[in-house]
Amino acid sequence: MTADARQTLLTFLATRAPDATVCPSEVARAMAAGEDWRMVMPVVHSAVDRLLEEGVIRLSWKGQQLASRAGPYRIGIKVPRQDS
Repeated sequence: MTADARQTLLTFLATRAPDATVCPSEVARAMAAGEDWRMVMPVVHSAVDRLLEEGVIRLSWKGQQLASRAGPYRIGIKVPRQDS
């Protein structure tokens, strides 16, 4: 099921602007298919942790970058740094 959460999250991010973010509950709601989406949140969190570890995504809250998942957070695709 973690693979499903990963794919659902990456699909959401692929359809959004590069600077847009996704709420983890959006992913859980999409996966729950009418069931209690809160039961899916641990799987979503696990997928987020793995993607963060792989350097694929970034986490933030109210515009501030987060180093790890703690409390409320938003998920965005990690954009490579443009060093001048």
